[in-house]
Amino acid sequence: MLKNKDIDAVILAGGDYPAAPRPLHILLQAPMVVCCDGGADRYIAEGHTPDIIIGDGDSLSAENRTRFADRIIYDADQETNDQTKAVKYLLSEGKRRIAIVGATGRRDDHTLGNIALLAEYRRMGAEVRSYTDYGVFVPCSGESHFECVSGAQVSLFNINAKNMSSKGLSYPIYDFTQWWQGTLNEAPEGEFSISAEGDYLVYVTYESK
Repeated sequence: MLKNKDIDAVILAGGDYPAAPRPLHILLQAPMVVCCDGGADRYIAEGHTPDIIIGDGDSLSAENRTRFADRIIYDADQETNDQTKAVKYLLSEGKRRIAIVGATGRRDDHTLGNIALLAEYRRMGAEVRSYTDYGVFVPCSGESHFECVSGAQVSLFNINAKNMSSKGLSYPIYDFTQWWQGTLNEAPEGEFSISAEGDYLVYVTYESK
């Protein structure tokens, strides 16, 4: 897991503004905040100043387009979303340890897209995590180890992995072919590890059930 001190930058996406302590702390302690334009207005309304605002500008108020004109990067590419534009920008600046908040909520289709893109960001070279109000999504490949609270709820989503196995989970895993098959697991002892050949996504809750 990325610790706060290890984060190079935080992306605030355009979903629901963080409400839980964990994502709020990550956002407010960030060394650098890049707002997708859909999330910038709320961040500014909360009294904060984004380092960069990125997107096509269609979701940013006219007042803030003027007020923060010196830090807006307009990117009208319709083949990708603002979250991806922010990741690409940070990677171009040499910042690869990235936390994303505000990527879920509002639009369910956007939520699914933002989560699915995490594996692509990992392949691009980012060490990325997406923090919701309830847990964290982590793109993985090969061997991975997690520490969490005892009884944390865990779900795995297979992307292209083979020979999947685990230690420390309540239920054995296998080479899932459907995303739902790896959901609703648990880490009773507060740590677990995954072994696989290929890519997969792990979701871990902050609290036990």
